Amino acid sequence: MDENSRIKVIPLGGLEQIGMNMTAFEYNDSIVVVDCGLSFPDDEMLGIDCVIPDITFLRENVEKIKGFVITHGHEDHIGALPYVLKEINAPVYATKLTMGIIEGKLEEHALLDVVKRKVIKFGQSIHLGDFRIEFIRTNHSIADAAALAIHTPVGIIVHTGDFKVDYTPVFGDAINLTRFSELGKKGVLALMCDSTNVLRPGFTPSERTVGSTFDHIFAEHTKSRIIIATFASNVDRVQQIINTACKYNRKVIVEGRSMVNIISVAKDMDYLKIPENTLISIEEMKNYTDDQLVLITTGSQGESMAALSRMAASIHRKVQIKPGDTIVFSSTPIPGNEKAVSKVINELYMKGADVIFQDTHVSGHACQEEIKLMYSLIKPKFSIPVHGEYRHLKKHGELAQMMGIPKENVFLMESGDVLSIGKEEAKIVGKVPAGSVLVDGLGVGDVGNIVLRDRQNLAENGIIIVVLTLEKYSNQILAGPDIVTRGFVYVRESENLIEDAKEVVTDALLDCLSGRNADWGKIKMVVKDSLGEYLWKKMKRSPMILPIIMEVE
Repeated sequence: MDENSRIKVIPLGGLEQIGMNMTAFEYNDSIVVVDCGLSFPDDEMLGIDCVIPDITFLRENVEKIKGFVITHGHEDHIGALPYVLKEINAPVYATKLTMGIIEGKLEEHALLDVVKRKVIKFGQSIHLGDFRIEFIRTNHSIADAAALAIHTPVGIIVHTGDFKVDYTPVFGDAINLTRFSELGKKGVLALMCDSTNVLRPGFTPSERTVGSTFDHIFAEHTKSRIIIATFASNVDRVQQIINTACKYNRKVIVEGRSMVNIISVAKDMDYLKIPENTLISIEEMKNYTDDQLVLITTGSQGESMAALSRMAASIHRKVQIKPGDTIVFSSTPIPGNEKAVSKVINELYMKGADVIFQDTHVSGHACQEEIKLMYSLIKPKFSIPVHGEYRHLKKHGELAQMMGIPKENVFLMESGDVLSIGKEEAKIVGKVPAGSVLVDGLGVGDVGNIVLRDRQNLAENGIIIVVLTLEKYSNQILAGPDIVTRGFVYVRESENLIEDAKEVVTDALLDCLSGRNADWGKIKMVVKDSLGEYLWKKMKRSPMILPIIMEVE
């Protein structure tokens, strides 16, 4: 079959992990990129701010790229845009709220005037090269989430984005199931469907159920100040908190930078309805009694710098937690954050606060029954599970087979795999570079595995610096060796150890310098080896050793 009548699907992130979602679709001379997300660093990535996908493939094919199409405004789908657009300036297409949030990011990075942007309505299509991309309304934990029907010369590929089926959403309309079934009747080549919640049976409850939980909490805690931590991006959750606050005559304070940013965008665009005189600033808090206040804050994941964690650790400048406060965690811990969350909960309990975390959250992702519903409406030929760790993708593959998709038509891909799809069959035909690029401060990609390994080593074992001065031609030791340590031992209590270490280095040096061919490389090796061996014998530790040699005429 002619290679030109095949479409290539190339995930550059978002597989084997939750986050960093990004997929390229290639047909002849057209590439369209769906989503451009970041992920948050794990515990081994010391000092890293965020992680973005490797875009080597896009860089090498930059002339083919027609645009970035974004499904919704969460960090794991838009967070890498400012970094990627600096290198690959292609237009960005998204729905209204999503674009509002993206523009906030572009403004921070001074890219607003450089990047072309177009807001797309649901049901509208855009033509990008050989592709026609249609935006279909879905529900998620942020408004304006879209699924994409990617119409290609080979057939239709449906990408669900992050979705759930919510018949009673807080804002906007329910998911457009009619359109999915129409596409299914036409015939869909491949379905790329969200796997985040595929391990959970049943249906995801409606976002509205959280509203009634809030009502109970407010009714039961009429005397205390209520502090609710949730994801900044969950605008519908914020709306329900504001509705309940108004019902119980409480003023609302919004705390946490990301929360303030997103809420102001959502309010300006009318996605949030806030009655007059409801919001007050944190400075005005002192004018009200506890029973008149609700704080909405970031930090539901136990992030150390987020507002709630700072309050719990007593380092928040404006809010002190006191006995009688009621704190509500309106989220579930993302896998890996459980420890941080329980630490914050313990700190809050120790300050005498009452903490509530049952029934105060529903997921934004489809459970098994909704995923089955998608398959039964769309009836795709091929199934490509996306958005999940391997265990999610594996389970999703089994589910697809239950729904009648033959095993050989289910593709559990890894980031970087190139899946070539024809009308009749599909196969993985190669790999492109894919992986993680670490962002630390303003540096993008300048911290790699070796630097991380050094940071790990420094964190675990500390560092020892040996300084000595040699005379230029005779190689006599004029000063030193002096030993400076950091993170190795507390020097004042280990003077004998340091003195002994100096002797070991001096002996090894004298031995080395008495030979004829003592170059600097060799001297450094001798210092490292002798000191390393001594410290290992003495303490079973192997710090990083940096010899510094100065030469004087």
